[in-house]
Amino acid sequence: MIIPELPGYLTRLGGEEYKGLIISLFTLTAGLSRPFSGKLTDKVGRIPVMVFGSGVCFIIGFLYPMISSITGFFLLRLFHGFSTGFKPTGTVAYIADIVPANRRGEAMGYSGVFGTIGMASGPALGGQIAISYSLDAMFYTSSAFAILSVLILIGMKETLPKPERFSLEHVKIKRNEIFDPSAIPPSIVMLLTLFPFGVILTVMPDYSEYMGLENKGIIFTVFTLTSLCMRVFAGRASDRYGREKILLAAAVLNATSMLIIGFSTSVAMLVVGSVFYGAGVGMNSPTLFAWTTDLSDEKTRGRAFATVFIALELGIMAGALFSGWIYDNNAENFPVTFVSGAFLTIVAIIYLVGRIRKKRLMMAK
Repeated sequence: MIIPELPGYLTRLGGEEYKGLIISLFTLTAGLSRPFSGKLTDKVGRIPVMVFGSGVCFIIGFLYPMISSITGFFLLRLFHGFSTGFKPTGTVAYIADIVPANRRGEAMGYSGVFGTIGMASGPALGGQIAISYSLDAMFYTSSAFAILSVLILIGMKETLPKPERFSLEHVKIKRNEIFDPSAIPPSIVMLLTLFPFGVILTVMPDYSEYMGLENKGIIFTVFTLTSLCMRVFAGRASDRYGREKILLAAAVLNATSMLIIGFSTSVAMLVVGSVFYGAGVGMNSPTLFAWTTDLSDEKTRGRAFATVFIALELGIMAGALFSGWIYDNNAENFPVTFVSGAFLTIVAIIYLVGRIRKKRLMMAK
């Protein structure tokens, strides 16, 4: 809800040159908190971790209207990152616990559908509330949705077999508890393919305005709605044809979309590029989470997902910082900014092609 309006909000605070930090600071905290959320998910339970993440989102939404300085704004962005650092880790582990192995992709697709509905409606709704009422009303509305999430979680049954009572030992992270080696392949793909998302989150609000769109959330809605249409189909396809093949198709779509968006000369062309991007994202996310479930051990499932989410945060953070630096509030830099988003996705394509070929050779032997 709030992302499309944050660049303009920061500009009014006098921090126009720091737009790249809006997403990167948020993702920095989210990434740093992943080892903790992963361990707590495996020890204390899936639901407490989800409640904590949603609770942070609820509290922070009320604090944004009280901030009048650039420093205060970025401190809030840092703390807000804990919501993303905890909630998705618990959610994906919970889903992995309750679905059969041969339908993991489909289940992650269904989960993604509901997440995408929120992602699709949020930016447009937030933008409209900001236009019709105020930014403060938008922030308060985001908090209201977060508390609804907590109320739903309270009625759910814990899936961790023997949850432990929380203690300080649970937040002491050893070196071998930071990453799960089994999750390295999906993490590599996640990092490379989420770089463009950091670019879009940082630059798209200004680009939409430059292209003549008053509601900066519209393009976010376009690609998330497309993603919504693709998720269940892609999840089922990955169950049937294999994770890496679907991820390869998704990476090709993402790279193509960045080029179309970067060289758009009309709103229609921008929408087409956004549709391509949404299709790629819709295929990418459920397949990566299902692949992580395939590769991980049941006892360290939370850590495996935390590893993948660390890669997600690094990809988004790098995309946000790099794109903010290239764009530099200069409209002439829009094309090269989006082309940079395509570059790492092409590296992901090369990596996946190599894995598919290696697998074929092993089967041939």
